[in-house]
Amino acid sequence: MNNKLKIILSVIILLFAIQNNIAQVKLAQSGMKFLSVSADARGAALGGAVTSLEGNSASLYYNPSSVSRQTSLFNVSFTNTTWIADINYIHAALTYAPANGLYGVFGLSLLNVDYGAFNQTIIGPDGGSLDIGVYKPSALAVGFSYSRALSDKFSVGGDVRYVYQNYGAGHVVGGDYDNYETRKIDLDVVSFDFGVLYKTGYKSLNFGMSIRNFSQEITYFEESFQLPLAFTIGLSMNLLDFTNINPAKHTFLFAIDAEHPRDNKELLRVGGEYTFNNTFTLRGGYITNSDIGKLSYGAGIILEEDGTKIGFDYSFTPAEYFKDIHRIALKLTL
Repeated sequence: MNNKLKIILSVIILLFAIQNNIAQVKLAQSGMKFLSVSADARGAALGGAVTSLEGNSASLYYNPSSVSRQTSLFNVSFTNTTWIADINYIHAALTYAPANGLYGVFGLSLLNVDYGAFNQTIIGPDGGSLDIGVYKPSALAVGFSYSRALSDKFSVGGDVRYVYQNYGAGHVVGGDYDNYETRKIDLDVVSFDFGVLYKTGYKSLNFGMSIRNFSQEITYFEESFQLPLAFTIGLSMNLLDFTNINPAKHTFLFAIDAEHPRDNKELLRVGGEYTFNNTFTLRGGYITNSDIGKLSYGAGIILEEDGTKIGFDYSFTPAEYFKDIHRIALKLTL
């Protein structure tokens, strides 16, 4: 057995050990679920089946090893998500590959969540409720990542992220309208992501794995919970490899992920992406056991001028019982 294969098997065993021994099954008992929302219009349009895809800076949220072969100096991505219940997500990421990636690829990521404003009330003297203003909960995550291609086939990557959630100033039970106490309610934790990507050498077939949102258990007043830890394996391939079609003109990428989240049933994610002339793209995806939306659709375009690429992506996810979900992304390669 060669050294490369030993490394791959060791990483696989390590990831399975972490997932099986630490990710206790607590259905619907994880917190900070905003970390589970798909961070990219392309990824969302593919149903999240992106673990084995080589990508750009937005891929840091799925598998940090997927940017390990970046040769451009910088890649920047911005995604705005109009989520259910008028919640708004902004994801931003930057990857930096000095010396054409000779020293690996460094990355920064930022997530901000705006939940909107809510009326805050307390019990009044007559037993009714009294309005004492509004509160605005929010969430933030800032991450730093590093990835590197260890060979022409095998890549690894990791991410460390500071996660913060602010629930606003909560009313402490007791008191009345003229005499009540409030307390700032917030939580923070450091989380980790790990990922591997393996180019099998058989046509364009890729294999990827990731473990996301690994952290210590968090205590909230008298209760404790963990982040939405998820273990994912995936395969992807350009199906037109089996034809004589010129891949510079047409590609049809098919990807499938199997995900084991700690707070839900296993998910199967399937996505397809047709690209014409490396410029125009149409996408579709499907997720099993999804609580919000199973189908997703999207499109993208990439323009290039003097070595600078600019890309626009859009995705649409019909959400049962809620408003539909829209994502718009802007990506720059410098």
